Amino acid sequence: MTENYPKGWHFNRQVNVSVLVQLVLLASLIIGSWMNLQRQLDLLQRDVTMLLGCQKSLEQKLELLSAGSIAYEYRLQAIEKALTKSERTGKSF
Repeated sequence: MTENYPKGWHFNRQVNVSVLVQLVLLASLIIGSWMNLQRQLDLLQRDVTMLLGCQKSLEQKLELLSAGSIAYEYRLQAIEKALTKSERTGKSF
């Protein structure tokens, strides 16, 4: 009875319908997951692009505020110098 089968491993090449269905379902799950990941990456790229645009806009506004602040600081220094000069000389504005 054991003489009909070779010694060692024996591989059965029969593939039934359930194995094919399982392989097709597995492939469809893999493809679906891949497509979902691609969609998520596209959404993430859009969000990052919008965030970078907002950051650039905010950076420009901060530069304008900084320039204005420096200008006001120079004006305050000039006013303080004029006040201290007028106090020394006794003159008023």
